[in-house]
This record gives sequence, structure tokens and C-alpha cells, in this order.
Amino acid sequence: MTVTLADVAARAQVSPATVSRVLNGNYPVAASTRERVLRAVDELDYVLNGPASSLAAATSDLVGILVNDIADPFFGIMAGAIQSEIGGPGGRAGGERLAVVCNTGGSPERELTYLTLLQRQRAAAVVLTGGAVDDAPHAAKVAAKLRKLAEAGTRVVLCGRPQAAGTEAVALTFDNRGGARELTEHLIGLGHRRLGYVAGPRDRTTTRHRLEGHRAALEAAGIAEDPGWTVYGRYDRRSGYEATVELLRRDPGLSAVVAANDTIALGACAALRDAGLRIPEDVSVAGFDDLPFSIDAVPALTTVRLPLAEAGARAGRIAMNREEAPPGGIATVRGELMVRGSTGVPRVV
Repeated sequence: MTVTLADVAARAQVSPATVSRVLNGNYPVAASTRERVLRAVDELDYVLNGPASSLAAATSDLVGILVNDIADPFFGIMAGAIQSEIGGPGGRAGGERLAVVCNTGGSPERELTYLTLLQRQRAAAVVLTGGAVDDAPHAAKVAAKLRKLAEAGTRVVLCGRPQAAGTEAVALTFDNRGGARELTEHLIGLGHRRLGYVAGPRDRTTTRHRLEGHRAALEAAGIAEDPGWTVYGRYDRRSGYEATVELLRRDPGLSAVVAANDTIALGACAALRDAGLRIPEDVSVAGFDDLPFSIDAVPALTTVRLPLAEAGARAGRIAMNREEAPPGGIATVRGELMVRGSTGVPRVV
């Protein structure tokens, strides 16, 4: 049975006029109402009829780039590199494409909403960056949405994100486990045996994979991990500061703090200095990602370099069909250990 605009309105509990306004984008609508309408459109798989449908059937020059936080250099670097590759031959308007950066704020609901909007706009390509929400029901919804995009002719590329099961999306996946393991092995090799870990949000695949790599290194070295050595938080400086204060409260004898990213590591360094501890003489600190500020920190930060710009540029070329997808549609992007001044041998007590 054909789904009508009235069916969408009933599902969203709004008027048909409101549904029309949301779909046409020609009248202000409250964000919560817009999301409710788009959710109903998605659930009912509503398709416009008549001339509008014919217009929507043609792939546009729009390219969507989804990020968790555009203010975070991790995402900004990738988004900039992707955007630099989306012009050139193939676009209808002088060879150029319009890149739209969609900032989800880490919200699973916003992620799905943006994918729905990009589907309705018949985006030429969609690139999703960074870790995914580590939740099976949400992953299933995203996979279903990516399949719909692909069926409509949209090229889907995941950059720094695990492959979406059941889809044909190309995935350039960061080796977060391997990089984290190598980082912790470096600290263990220096003689550290009591290592605190500041993790990111519990619901992110990046958080889980990096923590798994860290724990694998501890296990391989025969180090029994104290549950109190791990504190979860956000991927920001304040969280790194607060988590390190908590780690020191739990175990003042920690000789190293491993941070899930470089921004967290900066907060950890500030907390250690405020506690009167020297880096690395009293406590070593390590980060992850090798963001631009890492080498300018004092001391310079030991970290794992991820080739964010290179991966983003490659994702952009694949999205624009100017580079072949890797065999099997998946490529593992490995990091490089960057040993700098923030790590050293533990002090003798």
C-alpha cells in the first residue's frame, strides 16, 4: 500500500502542512518536530510522488560529511581533507560538489537524522568519520540507512570507523587496538607496572578498541590490572584533568597515565602539575592521535600518530570514485608510535 503524506503526519503526530514544511525546507520548524517527522518518514519509507519524486531521483552534487565534534581537531582534520578531494571531474556545476559537514555532537539520534536528510537530498556521497556508537540496535538502524543510501546511488565511505555489518560501505578503519597495545608496550618496556588509563565515553567503539589494546599489552606482560586504574570520561581536556585527579586519589603510586586521546592527555598533564608531580620524572603521560598541538606540549607528548589527513583525503577520493576501493571494501589504517619527552623510566621509590 502506498504511504501518503497524511500517513507520515499521523505517525509524527503533526499536521500534513508541517510534514510538507519539513520536507520542502521552506519554513522554520522546531528541531524536535523536524526530527519526529524525519523519523516517521524513515520508518514508513515515505517517497514523494509526482514531479518532486522525479527530481529527487537524480543524484545531486551534495556530499555529506558526518563528524562527532567539528571543534575537535581529530574530526576537523579529516573533514578538511575529505572536502579537499570532493571537487574535480564529475560534478555538474563546473566540476565542483557542495560539501556539508554534519555535526552530530555525538548524538545517535542526530546521526540518523542527518542520514535521513542526506538520503532525501539524494547526496552523491556520504562519509562517516570517527568511531561508531557501540550499541547493537543503533548499529542496525545505521546499517539499514546506509543500505538505503547505497540503493539510491549514494556512495558511502567510513573513515576511521568500523565496517557496518550487512552493508557495502567502504571502510578505512583505524587500527586502534594495535596502536594502543604498542603504546602501552612502550611504557612497560620502560619499566612501568602501575599504569592508570583515562578512557573515552563507554558507548564508543574507539573507546572500547583502544582500551582492549591497552589491556592486551598488560596481560601479555603478566601485569594484573587493578579495576581502579581505569576511569571513563569524555574526549576533552576537562575530563582528562578530572579523571587523573581521581586516578591519583585511587592510587597515588601510579607511575604512568595513558590517555585515550591527546586532548585528554593535556588535561592529565595539567592535573599532574597541579599535584606537584613532574612529567616524566614522577609520572609518564601518553596520548593517542598525534594532533598538531602534541609536539608543542611541554614536554612534547608521546602518542600514536594516526594519518588523519591522509585517510580523509583517501576517503574523499573513494567517495568521488577517483580511487578504487580497497580489496573487500575494507582497509586497515595503522598508526605510528611517536616517542617524545612525556614518557621515561619510572622513578625509583
